[in-house]
Amino acid sequence: MTTYAVEVVYRGVFQKTLSRNICRGIVLAAHKEGKVGTAFGRYGDSPERNGVPAKYFAVVADDRIELEESLAKYEPKEVDVTICADDTLCRGLESWGWYGLQAINALTKENGTLIVTSKQTPESLLEDIHRTDTPYNLAILSGPASFSGLWVYKDDHTDVRILGALAKVLPGLVGLESYCQAIEEQWKSGAKVVSARRSYEQLHVRPVEPGEGSSAPRFSFEKPGWEEMKEALVVQGVAKGAGFRGGDGGFQAGRSEVFKKFSTRTMRPVINFEICTKCTLCWLQCPDTCFDVTPDGLYDVNTEACCGCGVCEDVCPVPDCITMVGEEHFKDNFSQYDWYQRDKEGYRQWLKGITAAQSAQKRSHGLHHWGQYQEELAAAGRGDNDDN
Repeated sequence: MTTYAVEVVYRGVFQKTLSRNICRGIVLAAHKEGKVGTAFGRYGDSPERNGVPAKYFAVVADDRIELEESLAKYEPKEVDVTICADDTLCRGLESWGWYGLQAINALTKENGTLIVTSKQTPESLLEDIHRTDTPYNLAILSGPASFSGLWVYKDDHTDVRILGALAKVLPGLVGLESYCQAIEEQWKSGAKVVSARRSYEQLHVRPVEPGEGSSAPRFSFEKPGWEEMKEALVVQGVAKGAGFRGGDGGFQAGRSEVFKKFSTRTMRPVINFEICTKCTLCWLQCPDTCFDVTPDGLYDVNTEACCGCGVCEDVCPVPDCITMVGEEHFKDNFSQYDWYQRDKEGYRQWLKGITAAQSAQKRSHGLHHWGQYQEELAAAGRGDNDDN
C-alpha cells in the first residue's frame, strides 16, 4: 500500500482559491486511477489573514483504510512534494508567535521535491531556501506569483500548470493523463489542458545536495512549560517606546519580540529620504506602527514589523517618496535610514536601481477589484493564455 502527501504553502486569502484548486485537482485526478484522497487546509496557529503563510494538503492512498490511517493525526509530518505558491516564502514561514521561522522544505521527504512558481534561477532561490541534511529536488515552474484578492480570482492557469508539474515530479501519485481528464471535466477548458501539458514538458528540475542553500539562522521561541504557566490567561504587555535606537531625539515604538510580521510580506516600502516633507502621514497611518521617527524628523521603516500592506505608499502625498518594491530584491531586514546616514551617494544609486527594477517587473499585492486582471492583460496587449 502506498500513501502520498502534498502540501501547498500559500499566502492567506490572496492564494486560498488557488491552493484549494490545486489540492482538489489532485484528489479528483486520483479518483480517475481508482485511488482515494482528501484535501484540507491548515492555517498554523493564527486565523487566516491577508498574506499570512498558510497551508493546504492533499493526501492520496490506494484504499480508504490506508487513507484513514494516514489522517489519524493533525496533518502530515512529511510530504512527498511541497508546492510554494509565492517564491518569497522560500525564506521561511512564520505563523506569528508560535513556531518561529520554519524552513519552506521542513516537511519535504528525503529525495522529495520542492516546486516553486518563480522567475528566479535555482541558484537565486537557493540563497533563500534553508539547508537540509538530506537531498531533495528543486523544480521551478516559470512564472510570477499568482495573487488574487478576497472576492476575485486570477485565473491565469497557475493551478493547472502546477498539476502538470506534479505529474512530472511525482508520477506515482497521479499520471498526466488523469490530471488532464480531471481538468477537462472540472474546468471545461481545452486551453487549461494545454497549459498543464506544457508545464509537464517545460518544468526545470535541479537536484539539491545536503548543505546547499541558506545558512541564515531561523528565529525561534522558548515556550513555557506547565510549571511556568500563569494561573489565568495572561497577555504580557509591551514596553513603551523610547528614543530612536536608544539614543537622544526621535522615537522608536515598543514592539513584541514574538510578533514579527515580515514573512507576511510580498513587497516592502523603499524610502527616498531626500524628498520627504516630514508630513507624518506614513507614521500616523501605518496599521502596524512600523515607522520610527529619526532624530532629524525623517521616518525609518522597521522591516521586521512591516507586513507590506502598502498603506504608506498610498497615503504619501509626494510622488516616488515611498515605493513598494518586490521582496525578491532583498535579502535581509536592514535599516534604510542607517544606510542613508552612512553613505548618501551609495544609497541614492541603490534607490535609483531598485525602483527601476520594480518598474521593469511590476509586482502587485493582489487583485482588489473586479476586472483588474483583464485590465492588466489589455494593458500588456496579451490574450488570456499567452503566458501558458
